[in-house]
Amino acid sequence: MYKDFFLMVLSNLILMLCILVGVAFLTLLERKILGYIQIRKGPNKVGFVGLLQPFSDAIKLFTKEQTYPYMSNLNLYYLSPIVNLFLSLFMWQAMPYLTICFNFDFSLLFFLSISSLSVYTLMLAGWSSNSNYAMLGGMRAVAQTISYEVSLVLILMSFLFLILSFDILSFEKYQENVWFLFLLFPLSIMMIISSLAETNRTPFDFAEGESELVSGFNVEYSSGGFAMIFLAEYANILFMSFLVSMFFLGADLASWVFYMKFIFMSMFWIWVRGTLPRYRYDKLMYLAWKGFLPVSLNLLIFNFSLSLFLFVLFI
Repeated sequence: MYKDFFLMVLSNLILMLCILVGVAFLTLLERKILGYIQIRKGPNKVGFVGLLQPFSDAIKLFTKEQTYPYMSNLNLYYLSPIVNLFLSLFMWQAMPYLTICFNFDFSLLFFLSISSLSVYTLMLAGWSSNSNYAMLGGMRAVAQTISYEVSLVLILMSFLFLILSFDILSFEKYQENVWFLFLLFPLSIMMIISSLAETNRTPFDFAEGESELVSGFNVEYSSGGFAMIFLAEYANILFMSFLVSMFFLGADLASWVFYMKFIFMSMFWIWVRGTLPRYRYDKLMYLAWKGFLPVSLNLLIFNFSLSLFLFVLFI
């Protein structure tokens, strides 16, 4: 029993370490790709072709002096980035690896619960800074995340009616012959767009609107606090890329092809950032409530009817 517990803790620590290293190199990849999109070189001085740049950035950020607003709510101001990073790493426990013993039957519900909790950290980070820009960024982040979570849950329910399981590993079994991307193409595209909105990324980065909110909810954060918010955001991007690859790109975890798809989806987030301009905020809400919500509801009823018909047919 103790050996199992020790191995479980050890495998999770290795997973967390790998996620943080992955996040470091994802930031480097993003800076390189954005550089080439804008016809310039990315980081290329620190280490061979800039490979050590993320680590030098981490050392710089964590060794800088920590400042805080004089009128801020200090406890919440310090705790929000830490909890945000903790939640984004905790979400990875839902990964269906055989070596990690937390591969449970309700991993999708676990993911939805943890991703809903991360809204509170953004809201409290904005509110506790006692800054108007940060408060506006926090309010935008909350409204946006809640709106797109509704459509994301309805999209996921369509997938769940087809596989009749809450376990992420079940997607592997049901995509052996055909990917869900071809069976549920509109839902797949809607899920990618909802994932972009959930992770506050371009073209939906209203919580961090540099041009109008001076960096939004994290405007008062510096050094370690800013680094933790940054790490949490990129850990969420990696996890959403992993989920998208599992849901409709053929979820064979034992194959290296799956990891190529995973890397492509991570690059897609960067590609979108380098290509699309920021959306308008009212159009974002319009898209969620008047676009995605009715379409995902209709498709949910259709998929439920289809699964019920097939169930009755084969009974």
